[in-house]
Amino acid sequence: MTDADIKEILTTTKVIACVGVSLNPVRPSHYVARYLSLKGFRVIGVNPGYSGELLFGDPIAASLSDIPDRAQVDMVDIFRKSDAVPGIVDEAMEALPSLRTIWMQIGVQHADAAQKARNNGLKVVEDRCPKIEYQRLFGELRMGGFNTGVISSRLS
Repeated sequence: MTDADIKEILTTTKVIACVGVSLNPVRPSHYVARYLSLKGFRVIGVNPGYSGELLFGDPIAASLSDIPDRAQVDMVDIFRKSDAVPGIVDEAMEALPSLRTIWMQIGVQHADAAQKARNNGLKVVEDRCPKIEYQRLFGELRMGGFNTGVISSRLS
């Protein structure tokens, strides 16, 4: 997947189902979902342990099939172990008619499920984070998370 492909995904995606989201603000699934919501994406959480709780104004769904507005979801962001990916991809392809992208977080990969998704016309990103990619491709990523302009001005 090229940078241009990822940038196109991030500029055309509107609604993201975040599978494995947590309500704990220190968990990566929470702060990535929060960041994406602050960037204008509608993020719908999916986690049976938090079903019915609110995340950024929307109730968390127990599964992809339980999302009330599932026809609007165009990307699934997977925060689960790699062995869970095939079932998630199968459910996503069946339940989400507007699905265009399967995104697997850092450390999450599954070659067979990825190929199945591609064979069904979906874009697939593996082992990457949309927050990091958004920051990198849209000029928001700074060295070590710090504003390097402030650091360099203090060093001069």
